[in-house]
Amino acid sequence: MKNHFLCLSDWSASELDAIFTLTAELKEKQKQGIAHPLLAGKTLGMIFEKSSTRTRISFEVGMYQLGGHALFLSSQTTQIGRGEPIKDTARVMSRYVDGIMIRTYSQAGISELAEYSDVPVINALTDSYHPCQIMADLFTVLEHKGSYKDQVYCWIGDGNNMANSWINAAAVFGFELRIATPRGYEADAWIIERAQQRGAKLIFTNDPLEAAANADVLNTDVWASMGQEEEQAKREKDFVGFQLNSDVVAVANKDCLVLHCLPAHRGEEITDEVIEGEHSVVFDEAENRLHVQKAIMATLMAKG
Repeated sequence: MKNHFLCLSDWSASELDAIFTLTAELKEKQKQGIAHPLLAGKTLGMIFEKSSTRTRISFEVGMYQLGGHALFLSSQTTQIGRGEPIKDTARVMSRYVDGIMIRTYSQAGISELAEYSDVPVINALTDSYHPCQIMADLFTVLEHKGSYKDQVYCWIGDGNNMANSWINAAAVFGFELRIATPRGYEADAWIIERAQQRGAKLIFTNDPLEAAANADVLNTDVWASMGQEEEQAKREKDFVGFQLNSDVVAVANKDCLVLHCLPAHRGEEITDEVIEGEHSVVFDEAENRLHVQKAIMATLMAKG
């Protein structure tokens, strides 16, 4: 079993399946009001260099429900923001807490944090990956479809950290993934190459309708992610036609699911009609961040 949760590619399908099994168990216990203090007496340090709604709430509430405690640490109010080396932060925090969750920009930075940390490190988002979100997405598909492995997935929009993470997931689990991006906004080439070397079934196109045809799961994200706000006007022009709307849903399978990691810019990458429509499981998906992350924390932090 791995010591950190930095990228889906670090884990095997069987290991991630075990997390899904635990997720279902913990969700059912919460639903029935059964206490599950798997992390009683343990503390999670939560480092935020990027703002958050779902990530902070789900991790903080999750630690409480697991019987532990979470500390919110903003880079603006800690020595990280004043230039303390990551390796120093890692070694100090390891002596105080039982796990570290970080939401930041650099994947290299989180890798360094994990290298010098003596406690598990969880990637709660970087510019490269968002593995916890993908786990919540796939668990949502599992709940609604009975399986996530036999589905055809469609990604429409930016080749961002979510697209990269979906590519990793396709390599690990072996499902078909179709990605429709505007020219110049493709996912990272080396991530694609690595996934293809592992046998990932990837199809790339610049036509959203082609990608969505007979797909089981439709997914998108904002056109400009955090840190790209100055590109918003340009991206609005470049992403015309790359919207998850009723025309796209119409060419997918009749029982398709619509996902969005949120926050959504309604009327841009997704229409209000679709996010509120019968195919949308967006808010089940958001809820499942809580349950999946509890399982990830318990898997990593309950040892010892």
